[in-house]
Amino acid sequence: MSAFKYALLQQDTGSQARRGRITTSRGEIETPAFMPVGTSATVKGILPEALKEIGAQIVLANTYHLYLRPGHKLIQQLGGLHKFMHWDRPILTDSGGFQVFSLGDIRKITEEGAAFQSHVDGSKHMLTPELSIEIQLALGSDIVMVFDECIPHPAERSYISESTNRSARWAKRCREVLSPGSSSALFGIVQGGMELDLRKQSVEQLREIGFEGYALGGLSVGEETSLMYDMMEYSLPLLPIDHPRYVMGVGTPENLIEGVARGCDMFDCVMPTRNARNGLLFTTFGKVSIKQARYRDDERPLDPDCQCYVCQHFSRAYLRHLYVSKEVLASVLNTHHNLYYYQQLMAGIRQSLEDGTFSKFRKDFYHKREKHSLNLID
Repeated sequence: MSAFKYALLQQDTGSQARRGRITTSRGEIETPAFMPVGTSATVKGILPEALKEIGAQIVLANTYHLYLRPGHKLIQQLGGLHKFMHWDRPILTDSGGFQVFSLGDIRKITEEGAAFQSHVDGSKHMLTPELSIEIQLALGSDIVMVFDECIPHPAERSYISESTNRSARWAKRCREVLSPGSSSALFGIVQGGMELDLRKQSVEQLREIGFEGYALGGLSVGEETSLMYDMMEYSLPLLPIDHPRYVMGVGTPENLIEGVARGCDMFDCVMPTRNARNGLLFTTFGKVSIKQARYRDDERPLDPDCQCYVCQHFSRAYLRHLYVSKEVLASVLNTHHNLYYYQQLMAGIRQSLEDGTFSKFRKDFYHKREKHSLNLID
């Protein structure tokens, strides 16, 4: 039987923000939570032990990539994804829908599923709802996502409607493979593009099927930030209050604050790790592009308010030196800091919700950026 459950602990009085707890067989997840992205069975640039030290409770891995390389059957043979990547806490696996969507011209969507050409070796494959679930179960995922079609933006309403209905049919097929009470929890994904009525329709279709959690898909695909917030604000309250709510692929620190304010419990994004490898670092005061010449002889820590290993031991000058010298350690230290920053941001949000001070926390977050923008933000 599944150990998965969600408990709503606190509800903010001034917004839709909420404090909760997800229980899985591999541990609890305090929400709101940010999940570092470990696409190919690794969060790039950081050891699993360091991930735990900075407060990561759950990581995300990707069905599409692990299916192509090294293969889900091999990972299953070697003891499952947790053993394979030396991570004993919960893992959520994306269904592969977004990756197939991003392939563009080398994929074709039908009622059966998505036919696509591998970006690795050019081989041809058909990813169906049933196969997506089979792969995720072979990996040993704690939270499994339904296979859906990520709708591009902008798109014709007729296409959005057709795709949304097809994704609902696919979701039902996923539910038929992974029944309620299984050891892995299954999350439905709300689609509907940027059309409010289609978003509502998608929520109703998914609620009728029934899932252990619900996610908003099809966001952060090129739409204006204000539109993304509108979709969150409209869609999240339509979801069951006693189930976790997950906004997929989002985002910046500002996106996390605003997503929480609109009722989201879970986030993931490659932004902190990808930006770290490109020398863009997140701080209490805004973004720092460490490659800039102004940091060449800067003895100060990256963020004086940060308690991470990097900020306690290294100067901005050293971090810049590593980056411009193309040293591997640059990615390691930058990644450590960025992920620490994200985890501390979420911990601060959780504490403010417990204390009833989320509104103040939100205002202070923006005030610090405004106050120091002339010195730190590019």
